[in-house]
Amino acid sequence: MPEQLIVLAGTEDRDLTKLAAYREVGGFESLTKARQMEPQQLLDDLLTSGLRGRGGAGFPTGRKASFIPKPDQTPKPIYLVVNADESEPGTFKDREIMFAVPHRLLEGCLITAHAIQSTNIFIYIRGEYLHEFEVLRAALDEIRGADLLGGVTVVLHRGAGAYICGEETALLESLEGERGQPRSKPPFPAISGLYASPSLINNVETIATVPQIVAMGAAEYAKIGVDNSAGTRVFSLSGNVANGGNYELPQGTTLRELIYDIGGGIPGGRQLKAIIPGGSSVPVLTADQVDVSLDFDSMAEAGSMLGSGAVIVIDDRCCMVQLGLRVAQFYMHESCGKCTPCREGTRWMVQILDKIEDGAASQGDLDLLLDVCDRILGKCLCPLGDAAAMPVASYIDKFRDEFQAHLDGGCPMHGESSLENIFAPVDQHAHDPVADAITSRPARWDMSGVKARPWRGWPRPIELPRTGKPFRTRRAPPRDMSGL
Repeated sequence: MPEQLIVLAGTEDRDLTKLAAYREVGGFESLTKARQMEPQQLLDDLLTSGLRGRGGAGFPTGRKASFIPKPDQTPKPIYLVVNADESEPGTFKDREIMFAVPHRLLEGCLITAHAIQSTNIFIYIRGEYLHEFEVLRAALDEIRGADLLGGVTVVLHRGAGAYICGEETALLESLEGERGQPRSKPPFPAISGLYASPSLINNVETIATVPQIVAMGAAEYAKIGVDNSAGTRVFSLSGNVANGGNYELPQGTTLRELIYDIGGGIPGGRQLKAIIPGGSSVPVLTADQVDVSLDFDSMAEAGSMLGSGAVIVIDDRCCMVQLGLRVAQFYMHESCGKCTPCREGTRWMVQILDKIEDGAASQGDLDLLLDVCDRILGKCLCPLGDAAAMPVASYIDKFRDEFQAHLDGGCPMHGESSLENIFAPVDQHAHDPVADAITSRPARWDMSGVKARPWRGWPRPIELPRTGKPFRTRRAPPRDMSGL
């Protein structure tokens, strides 16, 4: 199945990071058209299009925007906040959107701001995305110079590497200069968000889709994909697959088509063992579920979620206990500590999984691990606790024989298990603050030998090394960042 480029349209044969090039492919024509429309008509079109959030939750975008009060209903300013804090392991689509089509993202921001009658836009970008930040800042300068903002203020705000700030209320806390921790809801951000004012928070891919919906018409866009999952998604394909990278495909494409027809299958003649279909936080699927469609309803029926659209392929070299331990370690590290079930539960998960991995656990430990997962699920202010518990519980459910083998005498892989290209441990990180390679998990901080940086004294960000065939990407050669 060939790609169907909508968000990434025009990037096949040209560099769209410059305003002139973007205008050659119809850039900002949608903005002109949108500003001639009534805001309510734009909201109606978003509802008609069937667009759902691309950040993970999948909430209908038009309905979410309709919750924002009108200016005559509130004395407070209305804010549009774009969540560009992409940190879900396995997910790297937003960074390519920001790099390849920054003007389309900004055009989408301006159209969405018109729809909710806002004149204040904040784009919260992950701190490690230095290269993408510079591209987006240059694009914003071009738009400002061309007088396209129309009285709208756009602020680019860099985060500091906390995974928790991808959660919308923790993001708002960080924007306000507070510690990045989730808020209790209600009140919801639509009523009391940034600076206690009405705020609409959307993902990068969601916002970048808006100009294309205006251009092609909501009804035409709704014809793409399948029922209840309209349009395309930019899927981040990684793991044990020949051709990893970002691929924009209609929703409803099967995992088999993505992995084998587009991704080139599993290298080295290895067998497919499992698939993580929506980033590290979703339940795993087994090899016999490879014909499940990549859409919201099909994934729910299969017992998983589409999530962020990050498809991680796992071959038969992977020990699921080792994978579960690595995932649990990530979420333990990223827990903000506000909620006791998450703060303490993730620590217990790591301790028990480490014991199982070492072959020192009993049947009672496995039962305790499942009990800990159950005590975390649904008992935290934000989804991070669930993100830790759900995948590990699914590994036990789908691959209990491997966990039982560890209890009975040792890993069935006999020490030959490999998580290569799936999740790398901290000690395998490579020093590279502006790595051009797209990696399969967030960068970590190397705190050794930290020196003050020009940007607020942060430590140097590091990325994973690339092994094997580089990920397919539309990126231009990296800029010289030595002068920063």
